[in-house]
Amino acid sequence: MKRNLTVALVTLVAVMVGAGFWFFGTDRTPGVAAAPVAAAVPVVAATVTGKDVPIYLRGIGTVIAYNTDVVRSQIQGQIVKIAFTEGQTVKAGDLLAQIDPRPYEAQIEQLTANRDRDQAQLTNAEANLSRYNQLGDKGYATPQLIETQTAQVAQLKAAVKADQAQIDEANVQLSYTRLSSAVPGITGVRQIDVGNVIHPTDANGLVVVTQIEPISLLFTLPQADLPIIQEHAAKGSLKVVAYSQDNKTKLDEGTLLLVNNEIAGTTGTVQLKAVFPNHEHRLWPGQLVNARLLLEIQKDALTVAGSAVQQGPNGTYVYVVTDGQTAALRPVHVVQIRDGQALIDQGLKSGDVVVIDGQYRLAEGSRVRELHGNAAREADLQSAVQDAIP
Repeated sequence: MKRNLTVALVTLVAVMVGAGFWFFGTDRTPGVAAAPVAAAVPVVAATVTGKDVPIYLRGIGTVIAYNTDVVRSQIQGQIVKIAFTEGQTVKAGDLLAQIDPRPYEAQIEQLTANRDRDQAQLTNAEANLSRYNQLGDKGYATPQLIETQTAQVAQLKAAVKADQAQIDEANVQLSYTRLSSAVPGITGVRQIDVGNVIHPTDANGLVVVTQIEPISLLFTLPQADLPIIQEHAAKGSLKVVAYSQDNKTKLDEGTLLLVNNEIAGTTGTVQLKAVFPNHEHRLWPGQLVNARLLLEIQKDALTVAGSAVQQGPNGTYVYVVTDGQTAALRPVHVVQIRDGQALIDQGLKSGDVVVIDGQYRLAEGSRVRELHGNAAREADLQSAVQDAIP
């Protein structure tokens, strides 16, 4: 019994020693759980390019007529003819209405008769003066008679001049019976009809003619922009572009005509005036438009899609895709964002690849996967839909 127990113990020790040799002697490495690798973020990226970029100042303006002519009568009379239709395009000097000219024609005939009478008397007085001078040379006429006749001739000459002046004045009055347009433009609503008597004191006159070719635009900009406007205006005339209120339609291009001589103290703005050729009549008096004042065109300026620019606590920044396909946060300075393109003057260089969609999932050092083709277009569309949701 004792011998059997000894054998069992020896066998157990041998088994444990063998197991130890097997466990510690075998070349084994302990298993370590591998950390999960973050998936690459799908993004849409674009390359920074250099191109000529216009620099604009933007304001809101009101279109006004280049000239506005309220056609009024300078005399009183009955209108016997209307020579235009409402909304008609007229030229300067075109007849718009005719006032009854007969009273003024009769007055001219009467004044002409008076002048002819005085002219006949003057002719006779000059003939008598000539005879008296001949008689005076021979001693048959007294100096007093010659002086009296000379005075009568001078009096009749003055009378003839006065008659002619009255005729000229009557002719001017007669010309007022023709109501014509002083400017080229478009007629508005007629204010008086044929058969009515028109007066110089009528507030609305006959019609309003507005000149729209060319046409003017009044718009405002902040007073802080005044020094840069003056700086560029000193180099030459500045171009102004008019756009519709939704900024989708270009209406016309014109030239800056005036920077007003005072700043509005209540709003802190300065008023500017531009003139446009308006050949297509796309600008109309009273219309509200967006005005863009072109200051200069920057050559080979760096631009990227405006959606790439993000706003952070330290200013604007973009995500640049590195050669290792990771995202690097890059602070930038934006000069302007126009028509979906951001002009960058600090922080980027030509050829940089910038993330333009998918930034909301990125952080410094994030792995990125660039989308191309249909995938990129679908991502852009999805982003646009999300931006449209209020």
